Amino acid sequence: MLELSSVNAYYGNSRAVNDVDLNVAKGEFLSILGRNGVGKTSLMRAVIGLMDRISGSIKLDSIEINKKKTHERAIAGIGYVPQGRGILPKFTVRENLQVGTFATAKDKKSSEINEWIFELFPILKDFLNRQGGDLSGGQQQQLAIARALLTDPKVMLLDEPTEGIQPNIVEKIEEVLIDLNKKHGMTLILVEQNVDFARRASQRFAIMEDGIVAAEGEANSLSDELVHKHLSV
Repeated sequence: MLELSSVNAYYGNSRAVNDVDLNVAKGEFLSILGRNGVGKTSLMRAVIGLMDRISGSIKLDSIEINKKKTHERAIAGIGYVPQGRGILPKFTVRENLQVGTFATAKDKKSSEINEWIFELFPILKDFLNRQGGDLSGGQQQQLAIARALLTDPKVMLLDEPTEGIQPNIVEKIEEVLIDLNKKHGMTLILVEQNVDFARRASQRFAIMEDGIVAAEGEANSLSDELVHKHLSV
């Protein structure tokens, strides 16, 4: 589904992602782990086209997308939930959700909000006319995920979606992600700090360190030794 070959990504002249190769199969759940500042967010931003400069190959469904603009990558099938959520604070919940529908392929374009979204996140239906900036952090994160789903993605990138959120909402978000992957076959790439959740939900993991993939494998091979070596502070 997604193939990265020799990907480098830069902020100005500073390289944040260093010659990364990574393949994600259709329907796979990949967790990207690592300490703060090792390139995880930069890698997600490279895939969606938000870095200053990106070299190498990024293929979605065997089609090269690295020369495409960010909105073209979204239309091609990459959904993105950024760190910090990226909610439009003066837009209502309804308007934030409708923004997601604008990024679908032309033959699927509609401003209608699929009711399936409200089955996943019922609270959003209650707050459709509330401004996004008035929601709690957990509600904003549910809105950000729902908005990305409305782009009808082939693969979803989620950058620490449970960071700074109350535990009951974290549990809800984790349940939704597992459901999307296991029941609906959605391809997910998750930047995460919670090793236990990565082990529980993912099929595979990749650990980043200093802009490179330092270790990767099946989720059941994510040993305490690897965690201590690459993730302990």
